[in-house]
Amino acid sequence: MTEREEHDLISRVLSGDEHAYRGLVDHYKRYAFTIALKILDNRAEAEEAAQDAFIKAFQHLRSFQRQSRFSTWLYRIVFNTAISYQRKRKTVYHDIEKQILLHPQETGHELEREDKQRFVNQAIHQLNDADRMAVQLYYLQEFSLEEVAGMMQQPINTIKVRIHRARQRLAQELMHVLKQEALTL
Repeated sequence: MTEREEHDLISRVLSGDEHAYRGLVDHYKRYAFTIALKILDNRAEAEEAAQDAFIKAFQHLRSFQRQSRFSTWLYRIVFNTAISYQRKRKTVYHDIEKQILLHPQETGHELEREDKQRFVNQAIHQLNDADRMAVQLYYLQEFSLEEVAGMMQQPINTIKVRIHRARQRLAQELMHVLKQEALTL
């Protein structure tokens, strides 16, 4: 969807055609869900947070100034909504006796890969929210530095420094968690 198409849909919504908002939702629902999922790491909560973010965006659409893409504005709403959900979250405990190993033949390499992923995720979750999001958008979602800067509404040099420092903290955290094994990741 081009920026002009976005602005046309927004104009239609603001002039009373509430059904036109469906076009924006349909186009950006996967994007919003992905952002929420990266923050919450829970599909059900991410779906709910993304839905709430679209409701908030609709309610505040008049405040969208059209100086940037709708996706950039929506990103901030989804990000803040997901962070709010994360703060309200209660710890969930799983009973180890109820866990079942379905494919024992895959245990060797699969368990090693899962361990590495778990340690990296543990280290990422030690970062503050903004650093974690910058790292995830840049490395995992593969957005450019310019796109990350736009989404996070920060100068590109701030994003470069944020990502650089976050990488250093990730390395330190992995060294702490894994001791010398971190070098093999």
